[in-house]
Amino acid sequence: MQPQVALVTGAGTGIGRACSLALLRAGYHVVLAGRTQSALEETAALAGPLANHTLAVATDVRDPAAVQRLFETVERAFGRLDLLFNNAGLGSEPVPLEEVTLDDWNAVISVNLTGAFLCTQQAFRLMKQQRPRGGRIVNNGSIAAHAPRPFSYAYTASKHAMTGLTRATSLDGRPFDIACGQIDVGNATTEMTERMGLASGIMQADGKEESEPLMDVSHVADALVYMAKLPLEANVQFMTLMATKMPFVGRG
Repeated sequence: MQPQVALVTGAGTGIGRACSLALLRAGYHVVLAGRTQSALEETAALAGPLANHTLAVATDVRDPAAVQRLFETVERAFGRLDLLFNNAGLGSEPVPLEEVTLDDWNAVISVNLTGAFLCTQQAFRLMKQQRPRGGRIVNNGSIAAHAPRPFSYAYTASKHAMTGLTRATSLDGRPFDIACGQIDVGNATTEMTERMGLASGIMQADGKEESEPLMDVSHVADALVYMAKLPLEANVQFMTLMATKMPFVGRG
């Protein structure tokens, strides 16, 4: 049987790295995409003997031409794409609304939302014409797709918009056997969330600084593999996966 092919954006660190490694262990060939080639190569090296099932392609998802080249590379190398994980993301410094600069706003929106759109657009083109037709797209929505942290305007807006992109992609993918779902992750242990578990903590809705419980990022990787392995007749439309005791339910 032809091996299934997955493309993971933001594959050089954190959730993207953990999910890439889990997909390799699940039998996928994995295209590792991210802005830093050396980080992608580190991810591949962590795969050990499975590293020869990876293809590292340095890509800035904000750049339409770079995204097009990425998908052309995938098609040349494998002839098809079975899974796209839109994971690349960017945060910004927490500041009051009146201090958010347009440059900071645009930087977050361009990576988190426009990057996912550009990759989804290219995936549609490939998945529609490949044989067998179809595939699966999973978007990393984040807990911020439901509830904001203080002073997280661009990030929260981008993740709420991601939910809209997921719904529209799911709807318009139906006639072409393209399934689309979203995983909303809360407090998985990565470089980005490490400070949440420190004694100094992170700002809460009431303005206090408190540490928060974290969960191992491997749980996110396992969840993504479960979503990916479903037959195309079934889809996890939305999954919320979070540290059990994190302040999400009732936040604020």
